[in-house]
Amino acid sequence: MALWLAAKGMPVHPLAPGAKTPAANCTRCREQHHAPSDCPCTAEGRWCHGFHAATTDADVIRDWWRQEPEFGVGVSCGPAGLVVIDVDTHPAPLPGRGRLLPGIPIDDRVDLTGLSSGYDTLALLAALRRRPDPARDSGTLRVRTPSGGLHIWYRAPLGSPAIRSSSGSGSRAALAWQVDVRATGGYIVAPGTRTAHGTYEALPGPRIPAPLPLWLNAELARTGHHPALPEPERAPAPPRARTGPTTAGDDAHRILSPLLDEVRDCAQAPSGTAFSEKLNRAAFTAGGLAAAGHITLPECTGLLTDAANAARPGQPRRNQLVIDSGLRAGSHRPIHPKGRS
Repeated sequence: MALWLAAKGMPVHPLAPGAKTPAANCTRCREQHHAPSDCPCTAEGRWCHGFHAATTDADVIRDWWRQEPEFGVGVSCGPAGLVVIDVDTHPAPLPGRGRLLPGIPIDDRVDLTGLSSGYDTLALLAALRRRPDPARDSGTLRVRTPSGGLHIWYRAPLGSPAIRSSSGSGSRAALAWQVDVRATGGYIVAPGTRTAHGTYEALPGPRIPAPLPLWLNAELARTGHHPALPEPERAPAPPRARTGPTTAGDDAHRILSPLLDEVRDCAQAPSGTAFSEKLNRAAFTAGGLAAAGHITLPECTGLLTDAANAARPGQPRRNQLVIDSGLRAGSHRPIHPKGRS
């Protein structure tokens, strides 16, 4: 399953045998606190820091599971372009009506008899919006959890800002009570993974995620899962060096240049610059531009490698892992520069 998912552009990482949590860090990482982006372990072929070590590199994946065949499989949702609706069935007291669907008042005339889990609140949200219940969406990958919950896998919208993960009981961003969101900054357990409590089983239907429904994406934006967009700069455009028509290749370089500059700027500090995240973003974008035919893959690889090694010259293998993962994930989401700025 790990190799199959990686071949689909979904970076994977090991889960501890019999558990749904990431495999333990090495001794050095357990004893010395440091940011995952500054850890040298991934470059040395270790799986430290959970989903931060996720990769699509088949050789690395084979080596991990050769060392521990009982590993479960986790998927890093952000780099994989996934938004997973995680429906829980935890026994818990029913909260007040104002906390069932954040931001949506539930009229006292609505009968809540029998409401006890995320299945109910997600169905209630869908009914209020007059949309189909996602838990019954047979057009996408759905995975039953050992506890009786459900993971509903979707692909993030093309060109959408990164969607945040959240907990259904959280206050900063929440979709519904007992409904979590696994997206950027989180991971999901892959189907087929066995734990001490049971196996994550794919339900009959597709084995790949369908696009996130537009109404659900709107609900995620409403409930704070989309980052706030910065105010657009209104500075005058710089003079053009030439007056001929702009080609797709010009546009591709225009889109990539600021992302590569962000990677190079990480050279100014040895840590705390979100280097891996910036490199992954640049590689993902490059993969999409290459998939659409606006730039060649070798040119993308060269530009990314030069920028990464200029910023972090001591970790070329780790840099390449991030680049390869981002390019593969981006190749599933072609980007056409027309109209972008």
